[in-house]
Amino acid sequence: MIDVKNLTKWYGRVLAVDGISFHVERGSIVGFLGPNGAGKSTTLKILTCYLPATGGKVTIANHDIFTESMEVRRMLGYMPESVPLYPEMRVVEYLNFRARLRDIPGSRRQAEIDRVAERCWLSKPENMLRRRLGELSRGYKQRVGLADVLLHNPPVLVLDEPTIGLDPAQIRSMRELIQSLAGEHTVILSSHILAEVEQTCTHLIIIAGGRIAATGTPGELRDRVTGPSRIIAEVRGEDEQATVQAAKTIRGAKEIQVSSQGNWRRLLISSEQDADIRGEVFKLAGQKGWQLRELRREIGSLEDFFVQITYEQNLQAGLWKSAARA
Repeated sequence: MIDVKNLTKWYGRVLAVDGISFHVERGSIVGFLGPNGAGKSTTLKILTCYLPATGGKVTIANHDIFTESMEVRRMLGYMPESVPLYPEMRVVEYLNFRARLRDIPGSRRQAEIDRVAERCWLSKPENMLRRRLGELSRGYKQRVGLADVLLHNPPVLVLDEPTIGLDPAQIRSMRELIQSLAGEHTVILSSHILAEVEQTCTHLIIIAGGRIAATGTPGELRDRVTGPSRIIAEVRGEDEQATVQAAKTIRGAKEIQVSSQGNWRRLLISSEQDADIRGEVFKLAGQKGWQLRELRREIGSLEDFFVQITYEQNLQAGLWKSAARA
């Protein structure tokens, strides 16, 4: 549905997007992540025909964004981070105006407005359609922006920070709404809330320093977190010093930290990279007659991977630019 090949964008002498390539399958929900200044927003603006690219090729629904931009725009629904609205207009007036711009026939406009107002929580519990846009909170403005992009039921949705300004209940509802769009729509969304992205998206693209740093499912990226494995065990049976001495005999254990709460000892055991020594810990607990109420391997988070990979990519980009200047 979305195919990007060697996309490049220069701002004068500044290289913002450095020959990136990726593919988004039809009906999927893809998270587009990156630190500030990574080239993320620039890429999304190019995909939605708001900015011209310096080089490369992009097709959306088999239409080239450079030679068929009007056809691409008809296929897209784009919600920017800061939704541009006319503050003096009422919500229903604005949606009607946008429906006319999208060539929705007059006989269908009210039905489409009612549909998106229901999906974006603008009609319940309080009817917001009669409110002026300038009177709305940031969260309600986000809802209006989402209703706008859904009006013409486009096959591709590009959402830039769609949950900004929403309260926790609204964020959950937004996540459920975006998930419900999968299959019927192809969604690419940008967000800094990694937990939301992890729960919403089926695939992730991480950009840093203008280049693609990593792609994969959330689970695949978590598995790529490098560093020592850690085992967490909570046991009861001996004093703190004796527990640590016994834990040091575990094969593969490198470093042991212990904390106590009453008679319970909480062990954090670092092991060799990718080593899973839970079996050895369980065996030791049986030999020592310890009570064991927790035993788990600490799994790397998406946040850990994001910080790790963007740091490495920015470091490489900095070295490359220094070499180019030299």
